[in-house]
Amino acid sequence: MDPLLRIDRALETALARAAGRGCPNGLAAALRYAVFPGGARLRPRLCLAVARACGEDDPILAEAAASAVELLHCASLVHDDLPCFDDAATRRGKPSLHRAMGERLAVLAGDALIVLAFEVLGEAGARRPNRLAPLLAALAGAVGAPAGIVAGQAWECEPRLDRVEYHRQKTGALFAGAAMLGALAGGAEAEPWRAFGERLGLAYQVADDIRDVAADPTELGKPTGRDAALGRASAVRELGLDGALLRLEELVAGAVAAIPPCPGAADLRALVEHEARRFLPKSLVRAAA
Repeated sequence: MDPLLRIDRALETALARAAGRGCPNGLAAALRYAVFPGGARLRPRLCLAVARACGEDDPILAEAAASAVELLHCASLVHDDLPCFDDAATRRGKPSLHRAMGERLAVLAGDALIVLAFEVLGEAGARRPNRLAPLLAALAGAVGAPAGIVAGQAWECEPRLDRVEYHRQKTGALFAGAAMLGALAGGAEAEPWRAFGERLGLAYQVADDIRDVAADPTELGKPTGRDAALGRASAVRELGLDGALLRLEELVAGAVAAIPPCPGAADLRALVEHEARRFLPKSLVRAAA
C-alpha cells in the first residue's frame, strides 16, 4: 500500500478513538482540523521508509510508530502557531487552528495530540513487548527535554541561542526520532539511525529557511518572511542564500552517507535523494534547471 495511504489510515483510526463517546464536540473537531488535510507527511514517511529498509516484520507496529510521529508533529505546529509564539494566520493552506477555533481549543488539541501519540504507540507496541520500552523512549526523547522539539521551541524564549543547536532540537530531533522509531519497528537497533535522521532534519530546516525568503506563500500554505519579522535564527540570515543552498547540499549528502548497513539501504538512499529535490521552492528549482 502507498505510504501516504497507510499513514492516513492509521491517523483516521487514532482520531476516531480520540473522538469517541464523551469527547466534547469542539475538541473532536479541533483534533481533526489539526491533522487533516495533511502536509507532505515527511516524518511518518521517513519512519515507514526506515522500517521497510530494515525489513519491516510488523507493519502494524510500523504504522503506529509513523502515526505517533505525525501526531506529535501536528501538535507542535498547533502550538508553534499560537499568539505567544508565531501568531501564524495560516497553516497548510487554511486558517491556523487558533484562528479557526480559538486559542483555548488550540492549546487543548495540541495537548491531546501529544497524549494520543503515546497511546497509539503504546497499544501497538504491547504486541512486541521487547520493543515497547525502546520505542517509547525514542519517542519521548524526540519530543521533550533536554533536546526534543519542546526544548527546541523553548530556545525562542532565551535571550541568545545557537542556531545549529536550536535547529537540531526544533527540527532535527523529530526527524531523528522518526528514523529511530522506524528502525525499532523494523526490528533493528535505533542508535545507528540517529545521525541519518538528524542530518536529514537539519537539511529540511535549512530548506525551510530558504523557503521562508524565496517561496510563494500559496506554495507553502503558510506565511513567509516570518524569520525576519520575528528576529528568529535562520540559515539564510546567517549564511546568505547561496551559503544556505550549499549547506543544504552538504546536509543531504551527509544524511545519505550516514544510512547504516541494512537490507534496503540502496533504495533508501535513492528515496532520500529524490525527496530532497522537492525541499526547495519551485522558483529555485526552475532557476537551477
